[in-house]
Amino acid sequence: MPHESHDHNFKNLLLDFPEEALEWILPQARQKWGTVRHVEFVREEPKKRRLADSNLILDMPILFSFDNQQLLLWLMEFQDDKLKFSIYKLLIYTAELMEAYPKALVVPTVLFTDRKKWRKDVMRRLETRFNDKVFLQFEYLFIKLFDLNARDYYHVPNPVVKILLPKMKYTPEERWEVIRQAYIGLFQLAGPMLFDKYSDFIDIYAEVREEERCAVLGEIREHKENVMIMQMIKEEMAKEVAVEATITVLDRMLQKKYHLSPESLTDKLKGMSSELLLDLSDHIMDCNSLEEIELWIREQKQSREV
Repeated sequence: MPHESHDHNFKNLLLDFPEEALEWILPQARQKWGTVRHVEFVREEPKKRRLADSNLILDMPILFSFDNQQLLLWLMEFQDDKLKFSIYKLLIYTAELMEAYPKALVVPTVLFTDRKKWRKDVMRRLETRFNDKVFLQFEYLFIKLFDLNARDYYHVPNPVVKILLPKMKYTPEERWEVIRQAYIGLFQLAGPMLFDKYSDFIDIYAEVREEERCAVLGEIREHKENVMIMQMIKEEMAKEVAVEATITVLDRMLQKKYHLSPESLTDKLKGMSSELLLDLSDHIMDCNSLEEIELWIREQKQSREV
């Protein structure tokens, strides 16, 4: 597909999921500095040294602000031609960002997304030293998606990872499961609008056929119904637990005020809603006799039956 469209897809991914991208690329940041307080997308293209220079592919600096630290995650992406990558240019642009954002820790990151093996690696480190003097030491975060086994990331709860599963390594026999994991994982972790948006991303990079897409969407619809049913069950169970706890408290109030046996009114209270039980607690405090309370309970149940 054209590079312009490809870059646009990845830029949107970072714009929609900046914190999730940080959690995937550099999880140590949250562990070290805590919650991200602010996210800012700074200028998208570094200054050209000459007007004839080409733009960098997917230049996306994201400034994360923590309570006591700023982190500038600078992400570049190369899809097909790794020979165009230059660590020397990366060093220059990194130094310029460090100068522009002196309070931030600048982390240059290069994402290689082509799905093929390399015979020759790219340069990952620059160093110049003499005796005990280090004049320059430079490296960057290196991510090559095809070096990652997709199956190792099935259970990672991160929408960015789910979307990128088709760009990772898997056998032809694993392809369908990769598609399933990408679709279902994205459905579970993103809202409906973002799911619709990035299911197209999965379709493109996994080359999903129409019948495959229909099959996995059918599975998701079934999964959605199951999730809704389970949520309803959980809510009902929570209500039941709350009602039982309220009945226990009311029993104790009645025992203390009227010296009743524990089982005296428990059966009568069962079947009452949590709202009525809370109202009953007020009546227990206000009423002067057990008969008044029993009358109130009968009246509430009769009105409910009517």
